[in-house]
Amino acid sequence: MSFFNRENRFLSKFNRRDLRTSLIISGIFLFLGTTGGVVQVKTAQKSGFILQLLHTSDQEAGVPALKDAPNFSAVLNALKNQDTNRNGKPDYPNTLILSSGDAYIPGPFLFASDTAFGGQGRGDILILNALGFGAIAFGNHEFDLGTGVVADLLGAKKDYPGTKFPYLSTNLDFSTDKDLAKLVTTDGQEASKIPNKIAHSTIITVNGEKIGVVGATTPTLRTISSPGSVTVLPKEFNDHDAADIAALAAEIQTSVDTLLTKNPKINKVILLAHMQQIAIEQKLATLLKGVDIIVAGGSNTLLADKTDRLRVGDKSAGTYPIIKKAADGNPIAVVNTDGNYRYVGRLIINFDANGVIIPKSIDPKISGAYATDSQGVAAVSGKPDAKIVAITEALKKVIIAQDGQIFGKTNVFLNGWRGDVRTQETNFGNLTAEANLAIAKRYDPKTVISIKNGGSIRDNIGIYTFPPGSTRSQDVIKLPPQANPVAGKKEKEISQLDITNALRFNDGLTLVTLNAKELVVIIEYSVAGIAPGTTPGSFPQVAGLAFSFDPNLPAGKRVKSLAIKDGKGKIIDVVVKNAELVGDSNRIFRTVTLNFLASGGDGYPFPKTEQVDLTSKDAKRTGLATFAADGSEQDALAEYLAANFKQIPFAQEDVPATKDTRIQNLKLRKNMVF
Repeated sequence: MSFFNRENRFLSKFNRRDLRTSLIISGIFLFLGTTGGVVQVKTAQKSGFILQLLHTSDQEAGVPALKDAPNFSAVLNALKNQDTNRNGKPDYPNTLILSSGDAYIPGPFLFASDTAFGGQGRGDILILNALGFGAIAFGNHEFDLGTGVVADLLGAKKDYPGTKFPYLSTNLDFSTDKDLAKLVTTDGQEASKIPNKIAHSTIITVNGEKIGVVGATTPTLRTISSPGSVTVLPKEFNDHDAADIAALAAEIQTSVDTLLTKNPKINKVILLAHMQQIAIEQKLATLLKGVDIIVAGGSNTLLADKTDRLRVGDKSAGTYPIIKKAADGNPIAVVNTDGNYRYVGRLIINFDANGVIIPKSIDPKISGAYATDSQGVAAVSGKPDAKIVAITEALKKVIIAQDGQIFGKTNVFLNGWRGDVRTQETNFGNLTAEANLAIAKRYDPKTVISIKNGGSIRDNIGIYTFPPGSTRSQDVIKLPPQANPVAGKKEKEISQLDITNALRFNDGLTLVTLNAKELVVIIEYSVAGIAPGTTPGSFPQVAGLAFSFDPNLPAGKRVKSLAIKDGKGKIIDVVVKNAELVGDSNRIFRTVTLNFLASGGDGYPFPKTEQVDLTSKDAKRTGLATFAADGSEQDALAEYLAANFKQIPFAQEDVPATKDTRIQNLKLRKNMVF
């Protein structure tokens, strides 16, 4: 690094502290140069602090977490306590444990806590407490069940401690929500002194060194979750609009500046940013001042280097960490790992005496992604935390009871992978869309279309594995559900647990009437978010129709053809041909969708007229599947399986996007809608 680069980096830090103090601490000396009488500045910089940041995001415990959460604790604690020279002291004593949000999600894991611990989600929080998180940012899934559930999980009760750490978000105003306003506390306090509380920022003292931590949440929160009366800023947000990104950066910067102004001795700041797409965190990195590290969240982006051993079948989505140049001219590190307790992120980095990170201090053999599978645990000689093992065992007993309730069979793997259901048609997407359509026809036989979002599918039904010794993606083996002798479940059987785990949100179904013009608007919107490197939750899974689209065209003008088809694939009506609406634009199509989407969730522009919710207001539970309310997605799938695949297994293989027929991506295949 050149002398002048070092000089500029130091000077850009002056806004963090008093100039005189900085000069003394940093050992700066001035002298008059012999050329032109220019005053030159030299700095005697040296490593001032070595931080070990252990991080994750999107824990979102599903059934796999029964094993992965204990394994996560084994790897995390082994790294935290690593003592390679066996002198009784950890190699990296300055350790901080943080998460950038989505720490829990509706599903069998969360709901099992109702029986095991007297309240849904409590097991998740008890695990987070045992892992020792210093602070967590609010993601979107924290709000999926409403702010009342958030308040219940964060707050302490007589028999439940709540969160032993603060939750953070600088661009959410909780004072406007009656459930959460009471939990808000003053910003910039020590995290250890504000458990069960909500703030914009906090301070965590690590061996005498104070580190500022600020949280931020995706401004799309209102369209992808249920934040009640919480005010989300900026109120208007388009992640492709530079002005909106700048407005978000300004919200974050205000909290960073306030924290540093009130605490002039702090020169290290970490931002926990749950932005859903890592491209946004990278843009924020270039716009912020005084921030050293961004822990990204929501995108499940697995950053790793060549020295990291990944779980079988996983691939790195980028180098760990991503280094950017911040708005103050200093380097800033962006880190992220895959979620679901599958990896522990580890960043060991030196700060110079001025609080600036030194990227060259990062050793890829030490920093990076640490897998939490059995091999990963063995590699670090880890041992699962006994408290977490006890928690997961209690949840497991409740969950296993659900795995013995059988509703159907499948000969094939049902593809619910996030990266697939949010970018292309899948066999599981087709199955659950068909199930919704079948149930809707019972309520209204005129229903011909089913539209849902890929983001509502949270997991596969089946096993994704590899032959022993292979990690090549082309060697993947996708199998139907495996037997569970303890629960009396046979191979290929689909259980209540499979259904509730894969459709964790259990959205209610809603009937809407769309005219041809409105239908085209809906389908255009459903593929508007497709772009390289993105996995938009709004991407559709459909039944009763087929369409083609060109992702290279501008959003809103991508649909090339669209036809309504019956159950045998026969065309009933051609709606779009050669990118033009065909026939009467006012002809109508009865459609079933999720009530989440019908009410504007994921930004869907469904008309507000003639909406009929199928979920019983009095929560009736009839038929064979009584574990979920009538008219809900879980109930629809269970009843559909029981009616069609109890004896003859489902057999539609999943195919690559090049062979998709309902949702045809013209970048990958020719138009074959009609």
